[in-house]
Amino acid sequence: MSQTQLYMAPGTCARVPSICLEEAGQDFETVLIRFMQGEHKSPDFKKLNPKGKVPTLVIDGEALTENVAIITYLNERFPEAQLMPEAADALARARQIADLCFCSATLHPIVTRIRMPHFFASEAAAQSIWEKGCSAMTEFFSLIENRLTDQPWWYGDQWSAMDAYLYWVFWRVEGADFDVTPFPRFKDHSKRMEERPAVQRAWQRERAAMAQLEAEGLTFKPPSR
Repeated sequence: MSQTQLYMAPGTCARVPSICLEEAGQDFETVLIRFMQGEHKSPDFKKLNPKGKVPTLVIDGEALTENVAIITYLNERFPEAQLMPEAADALARARQIADLCFCSATLHPIVTRIRMPHFFASEAAAQSIWEKGCSAMTEFFSLIENRLTDQPWWYGDQWSAMDAYLYWVFWRVEGADFDVTPFPRFKDHSKRMEERPAVQRAWQRERAAMAQLEAEGLTFKPPSR
């Protein structure tokens, strides 16, 4: 059995560390968590992650949660992969963490409101939640669009884990009817991501997990708005 395990579910932000591990060329096992069976709240899983969420990364028996921490750790453990640009000083490192927190603490909560508004309101009010989420996301997509004006990646010519996180955000809201047409550079960024072999391998893992859920009748389908 691999000494590295990534507990995941298809479509979730566990795709981000999956891409990072693939980019780093690491052998790892993906462990499917079946949300429809409540596995994320099971005693065994909560021993690894008391928050009952994915992703959870286990390396050599030690569990780590939260994407910002996971990416930071993987970047330090596998420096040759250059998952984040080399930081010249403490301030530069802190700014990189701030960038990752922009994805996890600012964009991700809005993603959830766009993708699953029924989690936050009654069926009658879900449309309003979706609309407010889209309005909030537009401002931040404009920020990202401007950042990508004359460069292919968030940090210029160098790909990073930040691009993996942004890719997941884009994919998640585009699939929830958020209008991405005003953001052609961000859309091109998504296309460039999907051309990377590591991203394609991460997708293969997700498709296998989705096929397994479908075979078991455990596919999660959020209600339509």
